[in-house]
Formats: sequence, structure tokens, C-alpha cells
Amino acid sequence: MAHSKFDPRLVRNAQDGDGLAREVLLRRLTQVFKKYYRAKVGNQAIVDDLVQCALLRVHSGLSALKHPDRFKAFAMKAALFELHDYYRGRHSPKERVYEPQVLSEKVEAASNRFASSLDVERALSVLTPHARRILELREYGYKYKEIAKILGTTETAVKMQVKRAFEKMRKVFADG
Repeated sequence: MAHSKFDPRLVRNAQDGDGLAREVLLRRLTQVFKKYYRAKVGNQAIVDDLVQCALLRVHSGLSALKHPDRFKAFAMKAALFELHDYYRGRHSPKERVYEPQVLSEKVEAASNRFASSLDVERALSVLTPHARRILELREYGYKYKEIAKILGTTETAVKMQVKRAFEKMRKVFADG
């Protein structure tokens, strides 16, 4: 069996409180997130902020992950939510303060993130399974030509599906 960067045993150890395992996972994710955000945003300062926020999102949600073998998908979804927040103007780099007097601020921020994820889920729900699959492949870094080959269609058809999907999603966000 090939060794995975995100071996489920490593994920389980991190979930069980192994600080070193958690640090290894987050360090490995840092490189994945940097590459992902550089391709999407480019600006290094924004990339660094997005990486940190996505890592915090993964760190905070790791204990709730039910399937350690799906860690990378879980982490990439966190990265995607940060990117959506950025594109919608909701992204703001913030330090996490774990003091009792800021508990209400943390609850409000968590509530906003939850509402944000609901927005994305609602927007994705208006898409066909085919369009969602194309967007998923794009988010994982596949080029239009590669997606066309995977799905047995043309590059032009894939581009059109992406354009239509974003138009539908924009309408959902605009109707809010």
C-alpha cells in the first residue's frame, strides 16, 4: 500500500489529541493550500491570509470529521469556503483569541461561517450533478481540457457549463 500524505491513521491520531500528528497534517496542508490559492488569487499577501484562515478552519473542525480517509476532501472544502468568502468580500484575516471575554465574538463568527457554508450549499444545489462535478474538478486544479477528457466531452462544452453554473450561483447569491 502506498504511503499517503494524509494517512487516515495520522488523521485519527491528530483527532485523538496527538499534537505532533496534527502539526504534521497542518504543515502538509500548508503546501497544498499555498499552491491552490496561488492558482486562484496570485497576490502573495492574500494567499498567506487565505492559507492561515483555511488551516484554522481545518484545525477547528478536525474533531468533527467522521471519515479520516476523507481528510483531504474535508480540508479542500474548508479552503474552498475561505475562497468563496474572499470572493464575496466576507474574508477578513483575523487572529483567534481564546479568552472567555471574547466567547460571544467566536460564537458570532462561527455562526457567520455556518451561514456562509449554507449559502454555498444552497448555490450548489441549483446545479445539475454534471455541473457540480465539473466545478469540483476545477476546484481540485484540473484544466478544462483534462475535465473534458475525464467526462468524455469537449473543452468548449466544459467551459460553457462552468459559465452557466456561475451564472446560476450568482443569481442565488444576489437573491440572498
